[in-house]
Amino acid sequence: MSGHSKWANIKHRKAAQDAKRGNLFQKLVRAIIIAAKEGGGDPAMNMRLKTAIERAKAVSVPMDNITRAIKRGTGELGDVSYDELTYEAYGPGGTAVLVNVMTDNRNRTTPEIRALLTRNGGQMGESGSVSWMFDRKGVIEVKGENLDEDELMSFGLENGMSDMEESDEGFTLYCEPGDLDALQKALEDKKYVIENAEVSMIAKTPVEISDPEIARKVLKLSDALDSHDDVQNVYSNFEIPDEIAAQLE
Repeated sequence: MSGHSKWANIKHRKAAQDAKRGNLFQKLVRAIIIAAKEGGGDPAMNMRLKTAIERAKAVSVPMDNITRAIKRGTGELGDVSYDELTYEAYGPGGTAVLVNVMTDNRNRTTPEIRALLTRNGGQMGESGSVSWMFDRKGVIEVKGENLDEDELMSFGLENGMSDMEESDEGFTLYCEPGDLDALQKALEDKKYVIENAEVSMIAKTPVEISDPEIARKVLKLSDALDSHDDVQNVYSNFEIPDEIAAQLE
């Protein structure tokens, strides 16, 4: 599962840029609507909603917006209809790309995503063309200084964790998607600081990008896709070594 943490860090930096552009609020509000629609409006009983709310609060989405989003999802402010879709694609350097979207008009979104891929060196693939290169996993990022790795490892394994790796500010824990809520709650009860918790697509075999120009192209494509209002997540199997990443900053 090597490479996820670096990609997550890139996504976090990108999130800060998105906030300045104004489309991150819309993405987060939409995630709250979908979570409330699927699991109800009580975050204590709906871990997906709880996580969506925490992400929104972390970038200062106003509480009024969050409350309205929950009510829209539960139908109190009228029904809302969004489709969750995943597009499979090929990117520069032989990379594989999954684009997860939430849209109220797939007839608009599909050609727009196709055009973004084409303009940035990518190509839309058929259903199943690249998804087999990824595993669906629960991912929890625990941050903090002086964390006891052995203690966290032992506690995680007792509560559904399947793997763990060190990240820039702590550790990234992996589990089966169905174990995510229970593992997250156990960690929170143990007073661990959780930076992020989500179900993610993890590359089975990352593709190392050793050419700075290809690295720039894959990041440009990822940025272009992630900037689309309907896109919630972009997953790819690329891994950029530190020495190459240093040349891109």
